[in-house]
Amino acid sequence: MQEDAILEDAPPISARRDEPDDSLPDAPADSIPESLAEAPAPPEPSAESRIAGHLLAQSKLTAADMARARRLAEDAGEPLLPLLVRLGLVSERDMAQAMSEVLALPLATAADFPEEPVREDLLTLRFMKDARVLVLAEHAEQLRVAFANPVDDFVRAAVALAADRPIEAVVALPSEIDSAIERLYEKVEEAPETGESEADFGDFDEEDIEHLKDLASEAPVIRMVNQLIQRAVESRASDIHIEPFADELKVRYRVDGILKEVEAPPARSTAAVISRVKIMAKLNIAERRLPQDGRIPIRIQGKELDLRVSTVPTMFGESVVMRLLDKESVRFDLDALGFDGGPRRRLNRILEQPYGILLVTGPTGSGKSTTLYTALSRLNTQERKIITVEDPVEYQLPGINQIQVKSSIGMTFAGALRAIVRQDPDIIMVGEMRDLETARIAVQSALTGHVVLSTLHTNDAASGVTRLLDMGVEDYLLTSTINGILAQRLVRRLCPHCRESYRALPELAGRFAHIKGLSGPAGEVDLQRAVGCEQCNGTGYRGRLVITEVLIMSEAIRQAILAHATATEIKRIAMEEGMETMYQDGLRKALDGRTTIEEVLRVAEAD
Repeated sequence: MQEDAILEDAPPISARRDEPDDSLPDAPADSIPESLAEAPAPPEPSAESRIAGHLLAQSKLTAADMARARRLAEDAGEPLLPLLVRLGLVSERDMAQAMSEVLALPLATAADFPEEPVREDLLTLRFMKDARVLVLAEHAEQLRVAFANPVDDFVRAAVALAADRPIEAVVALPSEIDSAIERLYEKVEEAPETGESEADFGDFDEEDIEHLKDLASEAPVIRMVNQLIQRAVESRASDIHIEPFADELKVRYRVDGILKEVEAPPARSTAAVISRVKIMAKLNIAERRLPQDGRIPIRIQGKELDLRVSTVPTMFGESVVMRLLDKESVRFDLDALGFDGGPRRRLNRILEQPYGILLVTGPTGSGKSTTLYTALSRLNTQERKIITVEDPVEYQLPGINQIQVKSSIGMTFAGALRAIVRQDPDIIMVGEMRDLETARIAVQSALTGHVVLSTLHTNDAASGVTRLLDMGVEDYLLTSTINGILAQRLVRRLCPHCRESYRALPELAGRFAHIKGLSGPAGEVDLQRAVGCEQCNGTGYRGRLVITEVLIMSEAIRQAILAHATATEIKRIAMEEGMETMYQDGLRKALDGRTTIEEVLRVAEAD
């Protein structure tokens, strides 16, 4: 065969690879083309890749989330970076910050946005909204333009072509550009006066409901609601309040226990925004005359959130409140909550009891449930069976059987309690003692050797006893079963980055005279005050901690209860036996620099 002849005449492979070929003269180095002498440089990574790498390096994004987003972007043919924000894997602010640092572009602030439209004739409203671009200022030789996605070369080239002059690009948050476009360019048409002072929010025909569904499913409304939730997460808010009024829609966030009004969608979008929230929570959008409750599992900034949604009808529509529960960041740790000193030791003493009742009291939003969960986490061992009855179940705890109350089908606190005492539990948690029946079953459970944890709504620890007596629980049963009552409030924790020290006035310093271990000359007390910085959004506070008082059932207090003593008398006896009141606990934490005296006085009554 010809091929065999060719192979036979060819030199061995090893000779061809390793031995020099004398038949060819050595070529001088100068004659080798430069393109062959040097290996080609690797291609420069794209701006998109550099920004994505920066987010990974800063731990703003996980590698698994990045891989998933890349697959989705390739399948949908969408740009990667906006998709990361839309999926909730990266916050708008983190993305804008990354773009600013990687591309070396300024990051726009609120002061950079104009009060009046700039070059209205330059770009159409639709282009600005679709591309999320806004002209900020016009100078003699160039335009200053904000881009939500400056990586998009097509958009930047289109703006430069329309302007016919150089462009100074600035990075801005997409939500801030949207708000500015709406404020500057979208004109609201005045509705004609009909002479009717009130609108009927109860009666809708099918066409209205379908129209609402269509509105709530449109991209602008979806984006508005997602931005409200995302901003709440970025602000560390615990609740979102959406409140309709006659001529405006108000949105407020509760941050560290304080409500703060934020920028809201326009009033004309009220029905669509509220309907969108109800659709997400799987509520009936046609029912606007009765309160409704639901929940929204959602992923924002890579966090798994559970939103508890409540709607109630008001004069001008439905008021919506969303409670944000971050399952990943919550810490069931007594130290993290702020329990220390005498109250911590007294609480540990109660939790070591083999049976009896521990009550946690305080108003709504004072952290009672978190304290109970923390106590359960401490008691949760392999040797104990724990069952809870809650309304609603806020956090899922591994190894604990949690029951959700459903009054609509007869599953009440009392009904569930009757069933679980036959489940051979060691520890029972009752979300709240709301009525005499529930309280009596809890007392009977404690009498039969169970540890029972529950909550009450009272102002202080001593009032918990009188509240149960008023409900109709017999005094001899209370003295036999209650081990202790814990009352608590939440105060804002001072921001460690900006707090500053000051010398308290003599009148104020006198309040701290009873606290042992004061440093410095007698009568001189150094406290901390809130200042405000970027870390705490200018509030001076970041996070919250508890101030608490723990009443332990002693023989003297038992005798006082049997004599039907007042709450004031019971509190006096407890203080004589070493109980530190909430006010005193707050003063100690203010002296430590963890909070301010103003915060303590805001939530606790001076002794």
